[in-house]
Amino acid sequence: MHAQKLLLVSAVTLALAACGQKEAAPTQAATAEPGEVVVKIGHAAPLSGPVAHMGKDADNGVAIALDEANAEGLVIGGQKVKFELVSADDAGDPKTATQVAQRFVDDKIVGLVGHLTSGPTITASKIYAEAGIPQITPSATSPQVTSQGYKNVFRMIADDVQQGQAMAEFVVNKQGIKKIAVVDDRTAYGQGVADEFEKAAKAAGAEIVKREFTNDKATDFTAILTAIKATNPDAIYYGGMDAQAGPMARQMQKLGIKAKLFGSDGLYTPVFLQLSGDAGEGQYSSQPGAPRDKLPGYTSFEEKLKAKTGAGVVLYSTYAYDAARVLVDAMKRADSVDPAKYLPAVQQSKFNGATGLVEFDEAGNRKNGAVTIYQVRNGQWEIADVVGGGQ
Repeated sequence: MHAQKLLLVSAVTLALAACGQKEAAPTQAATAEPGEVVVKIGHAAPLSGPVAHMGKDADNGVAIALDEANAEGLVIGGQKVKFELVSADDAGDPKTATQVAQRFVDDKIVGLVGHLTSGPTITASKIYAEAGIPQITPSATSPQVTSQGYKNVFRMIADDVQQGQAMAEFVVNKQGIKKIAVVDDRTAYGQGVADEFEKAAKAAGAEIVKREFTNDKATDFTAILTAIKATNPDAIYYGGMDAQAGPMARQMQKLGIKAKLFGSDGLYTPVFLQLSGDAGEGQYSSQPGAPRDKLPGYTSFEEKLKAKTGAGVVLYSTYAYDAARVLVDAMKRADSVDPAKYLPAVQQSKFNGATGLVEFDEAGNRKNGAVTIYQVRNGQWEIADVVGGGQ
């Protein structure tokens, strides 16, 4: 696919066609006033399936950012602009993500927030790169996201290397745990973060007594956990999402497994607390980013989110909100909504957002990414430790 020059278009009602059997999320097209042009910003995430709650959370963050930008009445390149959010469901599936990406290119979006998870982000990024569309993922943590050499790809949080190392340091060095079983969901994200944790844990002197895998749709882990129980680990590390980790914690309790469950950022949600019940008590999750109460604009953003949706932050909406604001800020500084003209301004960002100062290194990674370790205490996620930072 050749790079395409993206043109501003007058307002149209845009319905993103279905990708396979997955329909795009309902998108309300912006209506331009005389003299206005509509600027389309895409957002891609799983809006259906086991982690739809995370995708919808991020979608709300982008929507709030663009609503605020429209309220400013911005004039960019001598024309008043109105931002339109175009949301699409990638179902957390890499193949579907490439179809979504191609449709976004055809629909002439000028910037993208997404994808939410690593597999879809990696596969779709080639299409955005060839089209020259700036892409900021609020949450994909695989190192491969920014190691492919694309100059248009950026990420808002610490990657799996940082997250795996931080959790391994906490488990092995601070908790004194030496016998660990590792499980992952075989996605690019889950397997990637589990690999990094295992590597760092071994380097710190731990023994990996068992390595197992499941998938991101499973709910029955009895066979895996029974095999793990025979090795008598002190901890089980899970690379994956809350929809699997919650039932896994319950089944660990049912099988009488005394080991603590440690997991990646996909566990740090209210959904894990609901699905795990009292079996979630005492379990751990890492989360890229500083603690929420340390983020300068978190409280203000969550108030806006509650006003819009009636619910608080699930996981990544704050980062999706800032990702969209970074795109708009870059357009303002470049005085252009042409991706080729404002892309350099994204790279040069020094944006004070709700999640702190947003700056990117040459590869597109966020600088000074912190990792926070949380534990479930009295049915709520509480801070256990913070590694790195400067956000």
